Amino acid sequence: MTRNLLAVLLDSGPVIVLAAIAGAGSFTHIRDTATEHGQSGWMAWAVAVCVDLTCVMAARERQRDKKTGRVRDGLASWPTLVLILGIVLSLSANLHQAEASAWGWITAATPAGAFLIAVSMLERRASGPRPKPSPAPSSEPAPVPALVPATQDDKDDDDKDQAADGPSSELVDYARRVATEYQNAQGKPISRDTLRARLGVSNQLASDLLRTLRTTSETA
Repeated sequence: MTRNLLAVLLDSGPVIVLAAIAGAGSFTHIRDTATEHGQSGWMAWAVAVCVDLTCVMAARERQRDKKTGRVRDGLASWPTLVLILGIVLSLSANLHQAEASAWGWITAATPAGAFLIAVSMLERRASGPRPKPSPAPSSEPAPVPALVPATQDDKDDDDKDQAADGPSSELVDYARRVATEYQNAQGKPISRDTLRARLGVSNQLASDLLRTLRTTSETA
């Protein structure tokens, strides 16, 4: 805990001290300018406080807008316009108190410039790294494989594979029942085309089934 606090002080301390000193110098110039132009007493102090705190408040609002994404990149927001107005007023008061020479203007503008730089540094540190945008989920549904009905060519291929290994015993038994029913009804053996139509198989498989039935009948 102590080490973390010390690290924060060492990191942000110089910037805070610079902001305090530069703000005090800028504050003095604004107060003196207000006094010279009719704002005496506490009103001169109030004018100086308003100008400096307006810059700080606008910088904080800019930071909040960045975090919440309220203002898009590249667009001037209201806090940005307020910050620019505060900068103009602060620099104007500092230059008014300067000696009428180049170095007089530079030295008089230094407190205001240093104060604004310190505020921008604190704003930059407080904003932190911008998070990477996560990829948006796709609104398109995942492709679903289509269920394609089996064609006659697929049936023929399956029948060829089955014929290569020989008809199964279940198919042979079923073909025997169909052939027996046909012979009992028609009084003649079933043909290959009729068996193929009844079973819904290929010509090759129907021929193999008839051959198997005949071989079985001769053996019996």
